[in-house]
Amino acid sequence: MITIDGTIGEGGGQVLRTALSLAAITSKPFVIENIRGRRSKPGLRQQHLICVEAAAQICGAGVEGGQLGSSTLSFKPGATIIPGHYSWDITTAGSTTLVLQTVLPVLAMAGRTSHVKITGGTHNPMAPPLDFIQQSFLPLLDTMGFSSSVRLERYGFYPRGGGVITARIKERTKGKALGLTKRSAMTGARAVILNSGLPEHIARREKKILLESRLFESSGIEVLQPRTGQTGNAVWAIIQYGPVHCVFTAFGQKGKPAETVASEVVEQIIFHDESGLPVEALLADQLLLYMALRGDGCFATSRLSLHAITNMEIIGKFLKVAFAVEELPAGRLVRILSMK
Repeated sequence: MITIDGTIGEGGGQVLRTALSLAAITSKPFVIENIRGRRSKPGLRQQHLICVEAAAQICGAGVEGGQLGSSTLSFKPGATIIPGHYSWDITTAGSTTLVLQTVLPVLAMAGRTSHVKITGGTHNPMAPPLDFIQQSFLPLLDTMGFSSSVRLERYGFYPRGGGVITARIKERTKGKALGLTKRSAMTGARAVILNSGLPEHIARREKKILLESRLFESSGIEVLQPRTGQTGNAVWAIIQYGPVHCVFTAFGQKGKPAETVASEVVEQIIFHDESGLPVEALLADQLLLYMALRGDGCFATSRLSLHAITNMEIIGKFLKVAFAVEELPAGRLVRILSMK
């Protein structure tokens, strides 16, 4: 039984999600205490509970402590990963992409294709945006032998949720080791403004900031105004460096000026672009687990977050891998050092 302190590192839900994924894959049981111990509202929230239930369903796990607000959880996986058609409803605006993050690596090891449907929030602060998953993350996973596709079926925003994503997760193939140490020249830049149920002037003001940055042409900025019956605002940019697409996102919220939302995206782009390195912080975090499952690979990133460093530590509790982190003038080089 692996014991995990939920306050480790950044002390959030990623500790639990990574543990759930790897327990299901390795059939190693774990107990986690002080779940989300560094958050203002610690314990299992609804989206974390759905992650537990989804992982347990896929691998036939026994669970103790799987209740809302629980600070301790015991997870004892079965010996087999079960492919198939799955549907999970978070029932709140909790992040659908975080549930997908939990089950994707597990179902990739199931031996045949699976299909999942997840209902909840589709564009959430503090969660990987769906466009990041589609445009940046999944194409690189495909080269590594983890092939999946994700579709947005319906938008869902805080506080109502109700959005839907569907995913097709194929059986893992051999693929090849990730090797992203040098960056190609910028070959494209486009941006999307999502403005649902809000005045049009918000999108106009955000577009003005994006154009003033001189990173985008007017034709390269798309404004989406879906009729969802909900309000939601986000801006994201897709910057293409050869085969790598970096996605930078900021979310609107009550009291936050539209100019600030767009400026946050521009600042992220400039910070990463000036590093001269291929992988941005969110992508760096997401790639670690898959590199560890392969036992090879490396990348250079403009920023290695506490989130990523925490992820490395949890991965090391389940898999016999070690990460080497080397300081660079404008970032860090991360590689699988050896099999322990």
